[in-house]
Amino acid sequence: MKVVFRVDASLQMGTGHVMRCLTLANELKQKNHEIVFICRELTGNLILLIKYPVLILPKNDDFQSDGLYLNWLGATQEKDAEQTIKAIPKNADLLIVDSYALDEIWHKQLRPYTKKIMVIDDLADRKHSCDILLDQSFGRQQEDYRLLVPKSCELLLGSQYALLRPEFSEWRQYSIGRRKDPVFKELLVNMGGADTDNFTEQVLKELKECDLPSDIKITVVMGETAPHLESVRNSVDTLPYKTEIKVGIDNMAEIMANADIAIGAAGSTTWERCCLGLPTIQVIIAKNQEFSAKVLVNHNVVKLLAEIKEVANLLNTPTDWMSGVSTSAAQICDGMGVYKVLSKFEG
Repeated sequence: MKVVFRVDASLQMGTGHVMRCLTLANELKQKNHEIVFICRELTGNLILLIKYPVLILPKNDDFQSDGLYLNWLGATQEKDAEQTIKAIPKNADLLIVDSYALDEIWHKQLRPYTKKIMVIDDLADRKHSCDILLDQSFGRQQEDYRLLVPKSCELLLGSQYALLRPEFSEWRQYSIGRRKDPVFKELLVNMGGADTDNFTEQVLKELKECDLPSDIKITVVMGETAPHLESVRNSVDTLPYKTEIKVGIDNMAEIMANADIAIGAAGSTTWERCCLGLPTIQVIIAKNQEFSAKVLVNHNVVKLLAEIKEVANLLNTPTDWMSGVSTSAAQICDGMGVYKVLSKFEG
């Protein structure tokens, strides 16, 4: 099967869309399927990280739109469809689209160039013309998409379908097992791969004023394209606690499994932390994260900060809430979602 991914990364949209598509691509490759990516050359892209053939759509620095997601796309839907049609390989069996800016207008233009279309979405806010739709948001219901997709579309909804790399299921048993008697000695801070608005530094400034255990170890993880990396390095140097910054790491599951608490963005890494039962203090850094974050709070899966300055309140007596949050989190995602999605293709 020839599988084509249409997905982007940039400083504005972050890295999560490409990372989850890579997870699916890697497992498809293991099944001997042919993989091709189509990406626009946006600022902060991950094209060099993608170890598959990448067909590059040109960047248009002059493009502007009133729509947030169209600005992320860097083109109108019609222009993007036209360029994708020129780029897409012949005889594509499956086109996988992961973009908040694209809807049925784009899908219908690409229909003649692929046997099937799969959409990866989190928003449930627009119509799609697709054969399969994946929304890995916890709490998402069939009713949310009933009027947005064709009746024949197969819906894969919920965090049981979260696209996590195999390392997370491999570390799951160890991570959950070490949380039976909660301790607070290792704190992980990870506000996304790009963190354009520099939430990382805001968190570090609050931690500087917190009365944390004297032997606490803080690990800060950032992406290689993060624009505020040097500023964060300077903030790390001023912290009164042992703090290490890691950039562009490839062992995130191991780092999470050995952390006692995480402070993190409410994006796709949410499901990684849940799989490992990692107690999390979550921050909403983008509007598309609001739905899942609020549902997770209602199910005691995370602690949610309305303002970052509230973090001290949760870190004063963390062992009071860590066990309950860890247990709830581990129940909603087992790390096997990518294989459940693959089974739908094979079926």
